[in-house]
Amino acid sequence: MFRLGDWKVWCGILHLVLLVYLLHYLLCVPNNSLVSKLWAGILTPVCGISAILCFDVARRKASSSHTFRSKFDHYIAIAGLSWVGWFARRKLDKCCKNVTETQNKLLLGRLKENAETQYGREYKFLEIQTREEYVKQHPLTYISHYEPYIQQMMKGEEKVLTSRQPVIFAVTSGTSGKSSILPMTKHQGFMFFIQGISVVYHSLLKTFPENNNLQKTLKFFYTPKWRKSECGILIGPNSSSPTNSKHLLNIYSTPKAGFAILREPEALYVHLLFGLADKSLGMLEANFSSLILSSFDALYRYWSDIADDIQRGEVNPKLNIDESVRKELNAALTPNPQRANEIRDVMKTGSKVGIGKRLWPDCNLILSADSGSFDLPAKILRETYCEGIPIYSPLYAASEGLLGLNIWPKNHPSRYLLAVQSMFFEFIPVEHSTEDQPCTLFMDQVEKGEEYELVITNASGFYRYRFGDIVKVVDFYHQCPVIEFKHRKGQFLNVRGEKTSESLFYQALTKTTSAWFPRKLLNYCCVESLLIEDKGDSYAPFYHLFLEVDDDSKPLTVDQREMIDKELCSRSYVYESFRNKGSIQPIKVHQVKVGTFEELRKFTIDNSQASANQYKVPRVLKTKEAVSVLLKNVVNEL
Repeated sequence: MFRLGDWKVWCGILHLVLLVYLLHYLLCVPNNSLVSKLWAGILTPVCGISAILCFDVARRKASSSHTFRSKFDHYIAIAGLSWVGWFARRKLDKCCKNVTETQNKLLLGRLKENAETQYGREYKFLEIQTREEYVKQHPLTYISHYEPYIQQMMKGEEKVLTSRQPVIFAVTSGTSGKSSILPMTKHQGFMFFIQGISVVYHSLLKTFPENNNLQKTLKFFYTPKWRKSECGILIGPNSSSPTNSKHLLNIYSTPKAGFAILREPEALYVHLLFGLADKSLGMLEANFSSLILSSFDALYRYWSDIADDIQRGEVNPKLNIDESVRKELNAALTPNPQRANEIRDVMKTGSKVGIGKRLWPDCNLILSADSGSFDLPAKILRETYCEGIPIYSPLYAASEGLLGLNIWPKNHPSRYLLAVQSMFFEFIPVEHSTEDQPCTLFMDQVEKGEEYELVITNASGFYRYRFGDIVKVVDFYHQCPVIEFKHRKGQFLNVRGEKTSESLFYQALTKTTSAWFPRKLLNYCCVESLLIEDKGDSYAPFYHLFLEVDDDSKPLTVDQREMIDKELCSRSYVYESFRNKGSIQPIKVHQVKVGTFEELRKFTIDNSQASANQYKVPRVLKTKEAVSVLLKNVVNEL
């Protein structure tokens, strides 16, 4: 929609008039001057392209906080990303039509590239000519296999695992155990952008064309504290910061100075402040849906102060940030009493349902992971704060690299096309995942409907690596498997050899709690009874279930506890068998007060190497220290 008051429209008209004049000059005016004709010939396409660009920018919905420069940078960034995505998607489709050839080429190329490294010589990469020889010659591995090599790399030794020098040592989240350190190369990051981000952006625009605009995105990102290895290479999470690209930075509502804040509470306040200041915000983005959910919870604590800040155009003087950062933020914040009053009116209504759409009427999409352990927070967002705003989980990725792409944004549950160009995949049938060296299948050998443990050979020197993800093959795209993420390998309950998986328990729990309407399940986790001190009344092991519901003033009943146990029995013959024999006692339910899982999140981040961007709620707790956080917040036991 064009507005005559928009300078971009007038700029386009001016270029159009000049274009018409130049065409008239070239075609109709007799002139023997070669220089004049040459200049006219050069200026004609320039004016034509300029006119098209001006009209194209003018027709797109844009954030009011954009300057001329930031709007231009935003336009160039998304236009470039769209074109790269179009070409990358075509290449992906071609590769998916012949996965055997693509995977073989990828594997043998990596082995050849790294044949002269210390690791490549040890495992005789030059002798390997087929995938079968690779599997026969190289064992399946865990992170412990690589730790001595990574220590060498951190001391500055080159060509240890890969021929390429790492640019960072990425720290994993440590959800199912301790954090690990993995090398990451520059080439790996570049290919993640080309093969992953650009492709899913192409899918996003194809499915949600209303996002092809110049509206800014509220990105919840917390800058981690980095440390350095002995050789000077940074150690920290490999989540890409918006500040890494000057052009991409203009896509986000938070100014550059906001991403320099290291403390999470202050950073979140600033993200919300600049996000709320922009009524025409187009998207919300975070690594995980749990981050967006906790941000909306925080909004209810901060909104009054934020509205005051927006009214006077100045950041809260009580906010604990550096003065240099405050100065830059204040320069970017314009007084807007009208917007401040709009926020107050929305927040005073009291209803949480659909508040995201009321605060940002033009918000079209949420970009965030919503599978596995993030299904519950995504479900809460859909039913409360963000009702009416679709959630798109674009990538299946980890510190090890790009694993899958969701090219079907509207599908739920989210499914991912395995990244056939990024990883060499092997698959262990889930029934053999407890074996040390089980036989594996290749990508062209898996079957629809079956569950597998993934094994990868990646770009940063991990070969036949078991990183612990369990997935289910739900379809094929051409020849390439399409998977749903199920759970982490270590996230299951096992007190008698029953091995109740995270996904199975979650299905039983959500089925049960759906009958508790209007009460809602906010969060949960489980603990095996052996981890909690026995008070002397337990003759057989059992599961402890910690539940956080939206109203902790009303205790859960014994009947509700029994519903959970009965539902789990109906879904698991093995669990039911142990229960009937008395080998496993009934589930013991602990209702915790609202906010307990936020306390657990802070405790975990403070006591690990993971950053706030990486945190995943562990559905099965493995440490007594974490369990103690929950036990001290119990308000009702059944």
